[in-house]
Amino acid sequence: MKKLLLAITTLVLTAVLSAQTLSSKRLERVDRYFQEQVDQERIAGAVAVVLQDGKPVYEKAFGWADKEAKRKMTVDAVFRIASQSKALTSAVILSLMEEGKLALTDPAGRYIPTFARTAVLTPGGADMTTVPAKRPITIRDLLTHTAGISYGEESRIAAAYKAKNLGAVTGRGWYTADKDEPICDTMERLGTLPFVSQPGEAYVYGYNTDILGCIAEKASGSTLDELIRTRITGPLGMKDTMFYLPPGERDRLVTVYGSNAQSGDKIFRAPDTPLGQGNYVDGPRRSFSGGAGLLSTARDYARFLEAIREGGALDGVRILSPRAVALMTTNQSGTLHSDTGLGFGYGFETTDRYGANGLDDVGAFGWGGAYGSNYRVDPKSRLVLVMMINQMPNASTVGNRFPTLVYQALQ
Repeated sequence: MKKLLLAITTLVLTAVLSAQTLSSKRLERVDRYFQEQVDQERIAGAVAVVLQDGKPVYEKAFGWADKEAKRKMTVDAVFRIASQSKALTSAVILSLMEEGKLALTDPAGRYIPTFARTAVLTPGGADMTTVPAKRPITIRDLLTHTAGISYGEESRIAAAYKAKNLGAVTGRGWYTADKDEPICDTMERLGTLPFVSQPGEAYVYGYNTDILGCIAEKASGSTLDELIRTRITGPLGMKDTMFYLPPGERDRLVTVYGSNAQSGDKIFRAPDTPLGQGNYVDGPRRSFSGGAGLLSTARDYARFLEAIREGGALDGVRILSPRAVALMTTNQSGTLHSDTGLGFGYGFETTDRYGANGLDDVGAFGWGGAYGSNYRVDPKSRLVLVMMINQMPNASTVGNRFPTLVYQALQ
């Protein structure tokens, strides 16, 4: 009887939670918070979008797209989304899997010869001493960031990576928009360098998704730019998601600012360098970084996330099967990513325990980007949350406060 009552209570609670809607009155707290952050010069500007049941219940722009030029932020402003690119590249890989063009168990060396035999730093050493990898790196390892591949910033390997024009050459390993070469050329050099952990033994965030972008190109015979356009952004009508912005639209691109302890957490304009304003309008336009190269708008990205929330289809267009989406959005890495209730699927961080990630429901998933943007998808509450800023370095608190401010408005 107790078990029956518990089951009934759980069903009732689930039904109540799934019926929750957002209070417009309580969402005003989002307005106040972002405006305070702009007024206090903690951020220059931001765009926030919330969908429930696929419909926009909140969409607002705050502050400045370019403060010095007095160009106000607009809801269709274009942002550098950095690692938010990873989810789209992962979706491309799974779409190729569904067509039989690759398998998740395939070794990376099948597509990139330099990955056929890789080396790993000797644990605990102080130099570049290496041992052979215990097994080949697979596509699954790359999807879950368990291949042992970093961004080459560790002191033991930084010099070797720099010599190959990788790692922290321009300040961070993930930035490739200034490279005058295809991404596969870059990744083929990467395969000759040592990695920091054995495949499958640790969660190491790094070049994994850039390698996947190259594998996608090799498996399909198309560039990653074309793959994303024909398989995701085109079918979903995401007209503002791309690797490089047309020169005629440069005024839509948000200016990068920074904030840190030295600036008293107040914003300052980033320099006109690769990791400042970047090469997303003027530059070689040859490197398609699947890990960090895309531009997008909050509205566009929310549309992609809504398709994922709906099991891979939106408005009659299917980009992935429900089973492939389930692979992306459930923990595929055990406790390697975290032992505190967060997991990592094939492209998204997952919330596996309530309280592990703020007010996220169990089953929610999301990630963010180096320029400060972030997002959540919460299937139980039927929510998609996207917040975009372009700030690096970033001392602001908007990234983790925004989801809480939305969740507190549920009733």
